[in-house]
Amino acid sequence: MTTPSERADRGRAARKRVSRSSHGRWIPSSQRPDPLDVLERQSVDRLPELAPLRYGRMAVSPFAFLRGAAAVMAADLGAQPHTGLTVQLCGDAHLLNFGVYASPERTLLFDVNDFDETLPGPFEWDVKRLAASVTVAALQNGSAKPKAHRAALVTVEAYRTAMRRLAALGELPLWYERIAADDLLPLVHRDERARVAGRLARARRRTSLQALGKLTETDASGARHFADDPPLLERTTDLDRVTLGKIFSDYRSSLSEERRILLDRFRFVDAARKVVGVGSVGTRCFVILLEGRDATDPLILQIKEAAHSVLEPYLTPSAYAHQGRRVVCGQRLTQAASDIFLGWMTGPQERHFYWRQLRDMKGSAEVETMSPARLRDYGRLCGRALARAHARTGDRVAIAAYLGSTDVFDRSVADFALAYAGQNADDYAALGAAIAAGMITAAPGV
Repeated sequence: MTTPSERADRGRAARKRVSRSSHGRWIPSSQRPDPLDVLERQSVDRLPELAPLRYGRMAVSPFAFLRGAAAVMAADLGAQPHTGLTVQLCGDAHLLNFGVYASPERTLLFDVNDFDETLPGPFEWDVKRLAASVTVAALQNGSAKPKAHRAALVTVEAYRTAMRRLAALGELPLWYERIAADDLLPLVHRDERARVAGRLARARRRTSLQALGKLTETDASGARHFADDPPLLERTTDLDRVTLGKIFSDYRSSLSEERRILLDRFRFVDAARKVVGVGSVGTRCFVILLEGRDATDPLILQIKEAAHSVLEPYLTPSAYAHQGRRVVCGQRLTQAASDIFLGWMTGPQERHFYWRQLRDMKGSAEVETMSPARLRDYGRLCGRALARAHARTGDRVAIAAYLGSTDVFDRSVADFALAYAGQNADDYAALGAAIAAGMITAAPGV
């Protein structure tokens, strides 16, 4: 077992492979694939009728394009030298993939909350995607380039300082580290606290019972079912009772014993196909309505298809052959606490899926309306949360030593983020031109 001193030496040695200042460069590879070709290749195994909706959502803004273009940025990062300091990557660490949710103990936590692309890889890839998203959001919200650069800088600085603090912790204190939502209020400006408290209160009301009122209706007999709202929500006949029985059995086996017993106390009521996200549009996603003690005791679970991570072409393939298990295990490893119904299974046509609650006090920020000061505050918070996730899954001592006590890494990644925001703007314009020319069909971004 290596000592902390030896681990720190390993981190500093990584500077010889990839200097901290080198992270500031963004020069597209001469072999850079056409970003629209990358997106089109992703659509091959998705539901073709939903492709126009995906492009419509991406065409709304540069930030929306960045959200949907994780595969594009993965290719760009994969073409660059990296530190070799490995963590369990989120894989898509943009600003809206952080948020609040309820722990099993019903504490509202702030953390990374999307793991579709999770895979072990170099820590800086998540940091660069987060910083780029901050910069794109800042520019879109009207900030000049110096202010957008500053927003990225403070985000990366928060990551670095948090990582250095976490490197000094013991293993158990690190594992128990978490960011409780109630701890967020002292971190924001006094005049913003009432607004933040209001958003946290709304998140606490986002439960299966609230979703029941928004997503379902009753028929003439009084039976409850999902309300059709195509193409966003459509009741499905794909899941007949025989298929559903196999699915439940497969999923149930991925849960711990006490959670299997809890699941068994619910009965199936209805199922529907649901469109989610931006980059995920076109993947197969269902919601299942279950009923517990009575009709006022609902549980709504989301079943989402898990494809191979967009990072996999550039990294070692996942240790898990089942992509749903890859997502679930990555999430359980990374988050301070995870959904009690998080599990995986194999569905029709041998497709891989993972399960979770549709809503369990989940909430995210409205990035598109943030002032420069609010965006900097939120960026700091996300940087801190990302550092906690990385410290839990990688060699935090080596990473902290690589980052160092100065702002060399911070400024370099902020420089990269500003340059990459320009690349994202060009790619976004290319999508708009392709839609205008009729080469790509885009539906309104609903």
